[in-house]
Amino acid sequence: MARAATVHVCSECGASSAQWRGQCPGCGAWNTLVEERAAAAPGGRGRSGGGARTGAAGRAQVRLLADVGTSPLERMSTGTGELDRVLGGGLVPGSLVLLGGAPGIGKSTLTNMVLAHLERGGRRTLYVSGEESAEQVRLRAERLLLGGEGAGALEVPVLAETELEHVLDLLRERRPQACVIDSVQTLACAELGSAPGTVGQVREVAARLLRLAKEQGTTVILVGHVTKEGALAGPRVLEHMVDCVLQFEGERERPYRELRALKNRFGSTSEAALFEMRHDGLAEVLDASARFVADATRSAGGVVLATMEGSRPLLVEVQALVAPSELEQPRRVVSGLHRNRLALVLAILNRHGRVPSGSCDVFVNVVGGVRLEEPGADLAVALAVASAASGKPLRGAPRACFGELGLTGELRWVGHPERRLQEARRHGLEGVIAPPDSGQGASEAPTLRDALELAIGPLQTGSEPPTDGLRSARRIAA
Repeated sequence: MARAATVHVCSECGASSAQWRGQCPGCGAWNTLVEERAAAAPGGRGRSGGGARTGAAGRAQVRLLADVGTSPLERMSTGTGELDRVLGGGLVPGSLVLLGGAPGIGKSTLTNMVLAHLERGGRRTLYVSGEESAEQVRLRAERLLLGGEGAGALEVPVLAETELEHVLDLLRERRPQACVIDSVQTLACAELGSAPGTVGQVREVAARLLRLAKEQGTTVILVGHVTKEGALAGPRVLEHMVDCVLQFEGERERPYRELRALKNRFGSTSEAALFEMRHDGLAEVLDASARFVADATRSAGGVVLATMEGSRPLLVEVQALVAPSELEQPRRVVSGLHRNRLALVLAILNRHGRVPSGSCDVFVNVVGGVRLEEPGADLAVALAVASAASGKPLRGAPRACFGELGLTGELRWVGHPERRLQEARRHGLEGVIAPPDSGQGASEAPTLRDALELAIGPLQTGSEPPTDGLRSARRIAA
């Protein structure tokens, strides 16, 4: 019997090789080639099914962009204002949306709510579950009904299937306007001999779903798994194929969930949405600042940050704890920020703020499970650490601030200062510490040292760390 042909596919970029190699010839990554069974080309054609085009009639014509006609995008509202804003106004017919998140974060609940709203509005929908049975999907829909948010949830057609061919046949038969695949890693193509979730299977499933979505105008939402590092599982080419990539973030122990757009061909990628997980489903958090500011502490180590989540201002609390360390290498524990950003702020605070922390354990936490990505959070982290190290609360706490720290100790301007100040005033926070040229109503500080004196007062927590270069410079100046 002839041996079945196999190929080795890279799990990072999707490149294939006839034989195994230690390094991928496509992206250069090491030990990423996985052996898979090669798909047989039906009818002598490739997997795309297009075949070679011959003749002038079958060739694509070159046109000027000015001659290409356009039509307005007709979006479908999901019934959730926060999700519509992240998507850019709603779902686009014929688009492919990839929704990723950790297990139990609320991906299936969110997609159930979307289909329930569309079904109630007269749209044709379909829910394909490869992980749960139809009975389990019904139990979730009943929880949505208890909260009053899932009217029409029991009217959504559901299919429990993992065979890709059966799913495609049903999509062609029913022609739904919106379909959810939960999840893309569970579907398998019979033409491939590999297991579901492998690189070849995920790429083939996504390619055939994309082709069908474009042909009949069906919006397909793919629910995807994530790795232990938080990245989307499967080949990287999956993110390039889809039109929109949404990342659902949050901590399972906390009720708040954050939805971000990592890629969006029909809208902005700077938007973010905030939800609260309840026993009866996900609820929009329309005024998140009010919830975070209401619980803000007035003790040492607590600072309110005026940040931006996309186009929306948000007030969150940053807390810090500084304690003497018993370890040779002090700990740096951070939640809601990047660890390298904390190291940078501590270095600037030590050098230009004269607040040493080299022999102390430093813990920094963004309250509520919110994750901050913008550099405007630097000043809040620095003030929180300085307040915790000195044991002095901020004057008039809770007091808001924002600003980026430069390596020379200056405060740098950040975007949308007027919207940050307006949000702080709306919640009764006056005297916001901000960089120069931030606008009327801000307590402007040109340097980190000035900001520390405005917020805490004169500090006697340490002195400027001497170095050989500094000593030499002082001797020469003397």
